[in-house]
Amino acid sequence: MTTANYYQWQNGDLILFCHIQPKASTNEFAGQYGDRLKIRITAAATDGKANAGLIAFVAAAFGVSKQRVRLSAGTQSRQKTLKIQAPACIPEALATVVK
Repeated sequence: MTTANYYQWQNGDLILFCHIQPKASTNEFAGQYGDRLKIRITAAATDGKANAGLIAFVAAAFGVSKQRVRLSAGTQSRQKTLKIQAPACIPEALATVVK
């Protein structure tokens, strides 16, 4: 990942444009997927489980509580937009591109 179009900073908050792969074998950041960040989530895409799993994974990765991660677009889609309020850290997997 050399150039990343999948994020932007907004008044200290981080906006992530994501492509989600539910029912994966592990929760992980999986590189760039077009102009989005691909995130693999173990939860299935039923009854909001994938969204809840995504929020929990991202919150832990960025060192914030789940209440500070908001799904602002794409609740019923694989294409999602997340807002992380004042992230405490940048995950090692993204540290070279998210500045």
